[in-house]
Amino acid sequence: MAHPPSSAAPPVPAQPPAPAVVPAPPRRTAFAEGVDRLRAAATTEPGRLRIIGAVLALLVVAFGAVTAWQTSDRAAAADDVLHSSQPLSSGAADIYRSLADANTAASSGFLAGGQETAASRDRYEKDIRAAAEGLVTAAASSDPGSPSEATVAKLNKLLPEYKGLIERARTYNRQGYPVGGAYLRYANEKMQNEMLPAAEALYKEENSRLSEDYADATPYPWAAIALGVLALAALAWAQHREYRRTNRVLNHGLVAATATASVVLLWLVVGHSVARADLDSSYDHGVRSLNVLHDARIASLKARGNENLSLVARGAKTIQVGGDVYDAYYYDFDKDITVLGKRLAEAAELADDKAGSTPVQSAEGNMAEWKKRHTSARSEDENGNYDKALDLVIGAKGATGDCFDAVDTNLKDALAHEQAEFQQSAGDGRDAMTGLPVGTAVLAVLGAAGALLGIGRRLSEYR
Repeated sequence: MAHPPSSAAPPVPAQPPAPAVVPAPPRRTAFAEGVDRLRAAATTEPGRLRIIGAVLALLVVAFGAVTAWQTSDRAAAADDVLHSSQPLSSGAADIYRSLADANTAASSGFLAGGQETAASRDRYEKDIRAAAEGLVTAAASSDPGSPSEATVAKLNKLLPEYKGLIERARTYNRQGYPVGGAYLRYANEKMQNEMLPAAEALYKEENSRLSEDYADATPYPWAAIALGVLALAALAWAQHREYRRTNRVLNHGLVAATATASVVLLWLVVGHSVARADLDSSYDHGVRSLNVLHDARIASLKARGNENLSLVARGAKTIQVGGDVYDAYYYDFDKDITVLGKRLAEAAELADDKAGSTPVQSAEGNMAEWKKRHTSARSEDENGNYDKALDLVIGAKGATGDCFDAVDTNLKDALAHEQAEFQQSAGDGRDAMTGLPVGTAVLAVLGAAGALLGIGRRLSEYR
């Protein structure tokens, strides 16, 4: 019997579950991939050789670069010592000397009476010109905003003021007015209390710059030396490794790299040691002596100025020390002549040859005679014999002025000798580093190329 068709819908088959979404792995950085490739390469001999070659080349190039950098800095500092800071230091001392000598010449001319001698006038004018020219040079070499620039500006302002006071003193002195002496003393006070201290400050500033240049030129380049030793050790290790693996004694490229690195290191150590020794010698046997001789010359100039001014003032200026009253200029003369004696003794000890010691010994003899003549002149002055005292100080024969001139001349000769010794030693020190920066850089490049060629030779055996 037939059954009627059912009106119910056929059942819907079950849907399969959606597949789970798997997140994509995070993208690796280029550095990580590079590390993996390097690690994979290091597992093979060719890969290890490439790494060794790159490290060796990098060490040799770094050694050359640091050597060129450090030796270039030291060579520049040595050149500054020779051609910049030391000449400027001596120039500052010359400014001081010129100012002090101009002051001495002015007082000597004043003592001569209404008509000063042509020699004292010419000496004064020459010293003033020398001081002005020295200030121009110092201004040109001073860094903007530096203490030296301010000091030079101060001296350039004071110099015309001082000259104006001297001209007024001369004018009144020629007319026979006593006020001329007051103007001369005022000019001397400006010189002693303002100008000479400023000139001394300039001298100390330039000396400080000289010391800084020495400090930059003489230290050993330890960074370059350490890199050189490290590069040679790495090259030796690489050759020993190759010998153990291949039983080959020599790799020409690595031998060439070792040879160039050895030459650079030897050149660096020997060249800098020679330069350092010469620079140290230029300081010990040049700069130290020059500083002492400059101080001695300045002391002699100050002593001469005070000796003259004691006669100009005629006791008008006194000083009280320990309850006793002294003539201020005579008291300062005694201090200055004591300093002169000490500096001459130091200069004699520092002199390392006869050419340097002879003028110093002569100056000591001149100073001893100066002190005896000064004692006689002071005695005459204190006893009221002014004309006799004046003759013993500025007279034509047997005066203290002759002794002062002799001291100054001998100190000038000693300074010239020590300056020549400084230039010789400092020049040798600078020359010892000539070509070192460029030469070491070129050799380092050749050494790196040799290392790469040596490793490349081994790599060719795997192709």
